[in-house]
Amino acid sequence: MIEQVSPRDLTSWLQAAGGAGRPLLLDVREPREWQLVSVQSDAAELLQMAMHTVPPRLHELDPQRPVAVLCHHGGRSMQVAMFLARHGFARVANVAGGIDAWALQLDPTLPRY
Repeated sequence: MIEQVSPRDLTSWLQAAGGAGRPLLLDVREPREWQLVSVQSDAAELLQMAMHTVPPRLHELDPQRPVAVLCHHGGRSMQVAMFLARHGFARVANVAGGIDAWALQLDPTLPRY
């Protein structure tokens, strides 16, 4: 089962998961979406990797590293989180509601699209 973590609770999840190495915040939106709005977390390294590029780039990711997956609303990120879990990733979470929820819960200055 993939953990669902709200943007509001993401920092706590990342800090708790950090025992297995610096967590990764994997943004699987498209490059044009990254140009519109992006986020950072002090508790994780941000990596932007469009959803369709994850399978051929899987070798770039460490399956022992905690990964929180982010997209626009949470659908694409959930698919990627399930893909990662099926490929042996030990600690994976979906950022529920995506960057849209991030704007609503954490930073109302972020552009919504």
